[in-house]
Amino acid sequence: MRNLITFGLDGENEPVPKKIFMSDVVVTRSRNLFRGRKWNVVDIITVIWVVFVHFLMIFAPFTFTWGAFWAAFLCYALCGMLGLTLSYHRNLAHRSLKLPKWLEYTFAYFGVQAAQRDPIFWVSIHRTHHQYVDSDKDPHSPTYGFWFSHIGWLFDSGYIVEKYKERKNVEDLKSQPFYRFIRRTYAYHVLAFAAVVYALGGFSYLVWVVGVRITVSYHLTFLVNSACHIWGSQVWNTGDLSKNNLWVAMFTFGEGWHNNHHAFEYSARFGLQWWEIDLCWWFILFLEMVGLATNVKLPSAAHKLKRTFASNNKFK
Repeated sequence: MRNLITFGLDGENEPVPKKIFMSDVVVTRSRNLFRGRKWNVVDIITVIWVVFVHFLMIFAPFTFTWGAFWAAFLCYALCGMLGLTLSYHRNLAHRSLKLPKWLEYTFAYFGVQAAQRDPIFWVSIHRTHHQYVDSDKDPHSPTYGFWFSHIGWLFDSGYIVEKYKERKNVEDLKSQPFYRFIRRTYAYHVLAFAAVVYALGGFSYLVWVVGVRITVSYHLTFLVNSACHIWGSQVWNTGDLSKNNLWVAMFTFGEGWHNNHHAFEYSARFGLQWWEIDLCWWFILFLEMVGLATNVKLPSAAHKLKRTFASNNKFK
């Protein structure tokens, strides 16, 4: 099992190499998240927004109603599974399936309301992650430490610009007016939705649908970037730190089968074993059954054999 990977430093202060708690992942790089670096407008706005939704969580126990709770849960399912997992990740980033344009755009708009940036930005970052996984150019590798891979990288847009000055890996989305429009107006959509929630449901719904739902969604999604490159099991020989993590998979609609995903990134199915819970895959099967999902991609037996550790050792 390939758990221990180290890389060269990126020119900043050299950290003392140390393993992340209960793992074999070694922190080999350092980056100052808050001090000793330039802060631009994007960084400041990002921090304010993240602090705001976390602040709303404080009021959750005092504003609980079943109506607000189920509204938040429904939005989490729509924006998390259909928006992020199915649309942003499997459909747009990896083209694992094809949807009618009206449905593709609808699901992508659900992803916008997950408040994790517009599709062009999200897909570009994710494709870069796969291209440079756990290397110096990975946007969120735990070789910089757990917190950097989990959330810290979001507050350092200078780091992103530094690593990839010209993001030309999303020309397929940039060519579509819908995605260009969403990129220009992204913040207005998120703020408008929050305003509608407050107007219709009051402060309790704002707390639960915006604060609780987005905060929980953030950290569950971020665990795929952090925990799923630190803790879990490696079933496939991917040459990186990706792990399968049951606990993350259970709460992220199947995203936690991350080693499976890195082995076969084009696959629409992440939970490859019958017992690997992948709610998003089950929904894709439903869409395929009713004729709304086509060209659904799965790994071949030959590709699976090529990715096994036994096969890799055999031909050394």
